[in-house]
Amino acid sequence: MICRFGLFAAVLLLAVPVFGEEPKPLKNGLYAVFETSEGTITAELYEKYTKISVKTFVGLAQGTLPWLDPKTRKMVRRPLYNNTTFHRVVKYEMIQGGDPTGVGTHNCGFTIRDEYLPGLRFDRGGRLAMANIGKPDTGGCQFFITDQAIPRWDNNYTIFGQVVSGQEVVHTINRKPGEGDKPTNPVVLKTVTIQRVGPAPVIK
Repeated sequence: MICRFGLFAAVLLLAVPVFGEEPKPLKNGLYAVFETSEGTITAELYEKYTKISVKTFVGLAQGTLPWLDPKTRKMVRRPLYNNTTFHRVVKYEMIQGGDPTGVGTHNCGFTIRDEYLPGLRFDRGGRLAMANIGKPDTGGCQFFITDQAIPRWDNNYTIFGQVVSGQEVVHTINRKPGEGDKPTNPVVLKTVTIQRVGPAPVIK
């Protein structure tokens, strides 16, 4: 088990692009493409390692997983993330989205359990992770992307993906003006598209 995750960590390190490099062709895998008002962010999703989080995020993005509509208070099936905002920005740390109300307090109607793995740590920027309310197993709809390494977050949030292109967009959003962690003019997340490159892996 130790050798497996040690190798996994080494592969992840090699896969992370250097800031400012031209994006390379995507390898086989599952990706989330975030079209924002500041540009495009593409993240590889760790579907083999954090199955629950990836399945939840993909279902919400595509509208196949029901979530609680804040206006009707009924469970609905439609894409959640389109035309929402990055409602919370902690300078030099992360940008957070996934709340259709734009205030950060929405309960999406369900929670999922945490998925912590030794090979997945907040040791670099571009980590895509599940937000929570500071208690175990309270992730759901909201997510965040890190601006840089934040080691103190290890084993506090489930990492389920890694930015492979567009980290400069994350950096730009993270530097927008605001008061505390509330952006003055929140950046819009126009769409989240799920894209597969190559065949789907066999997941047991």
